[in-house]
Amino acid sequence: MPRTVTYSPSYTLVPTYECFNRCTYCNFRVDVGQEAGLSLTQAQEILNSLQSQNVLEILVLSGEVHPHSPQRNAWFQRIYDLCELILAMGFLPHTNAGPLSYSEMAQLKQVNVSMGLMLEQITPKLLTTVHRHAPSKVPEVRLQQLEWAGQLKIPFTTGLLLGIGETQSDWWDTLEAITDTHSRWGHIQEVILQPHCVGSQQSLTESEFNLNQFPDLVAKAREILPESIAIQIPPNLISSPDILLLCLEAGATDLGGINPKDEVNPDYPHLPHQTLIKLLESAGWQLVPRLPVYPQYHDWLSISLSKILPIS
Repeated sequence: MPRTVTYSPSYTLVPTYECFNRCTYCNFRVDVGQEAGLSLTQAQEILNSLQSQNVLEILVLSGEVHPHSPQRNAWFQRIYDLCELILAMGFLPHTNAGPLSYSEMAQLKQVNVSMGLMLEQITPKLLTTVHRHAPSKVPEVRLQQLEWAGQLKIPFTTGLLLGIGETQSDWWDTLEAITDTHSRWGHIQEVILQPHCVGSQQSLTESEFNLNQFPDLVAKAREILPESIAIQIPPNLISSPDILLLCLEAGATDLGGINPKDEVNPDYPHLPHQTLIKLLESAGWQLVPRLPVYPQYHDWLSISLSKILPIS
């Protein structure tokens, strides 16, 4: 009997690439004023093209607008309207738009089956290096998002970014912080372990993460995190098939959203779907699609959101 590893058949829509942060490892952002952003008409055309492609999740992934910017309200309204459109067209939205206010999170809960924000690392020392020009990467700001998500009963995804100047001790501290907030609210459905892979648009010229460490890291994360939290690893960022399989053996259970394009890591495309299936099957694993909201959280959704979940 094959063991199972899950993934989300997904597509990413980007309301805007403009972002007021300047993380040195970023391959996503553009400067403010460089692009008009995604219109609802453009989004509808894209969603129409996905109707026959077995896509379930639409990840709404946005660059960040400063909380006090005069453009903040329009930016947020575009994200909300986009989620409404996604729902109306039969898809399931999952939004990751950086830190939000409590009110913004409460509003987006109405039109998202789950949401997310990478914690990355909670050590403050990165504020003097890779996050020197990234005000929203203050650890307390991001930890607050996890707390508010729990209070609002939002099924939530978070994770670690590996190899940006942190230590192994920082990994364990960040995982413990996630476990701590989950112990209060029970809302973290998955934790992503994401190795930093150098891309063509960033200013940081190297990654400090050794992929050979990955299986041991997964095993330790499985010890720290509650069993109910899935451990997700991105297959396109793991250059060695052997290491990918060892991570599954060590306790990783999910491969995340598999998109035509990884917007955060555009230099690292996913393997063709059938190639990935064959790789996994050769080691006794079966790749199984899942929804962007895990079954244990279905009763957290409003009646209107619950009605659109596919019947399994």
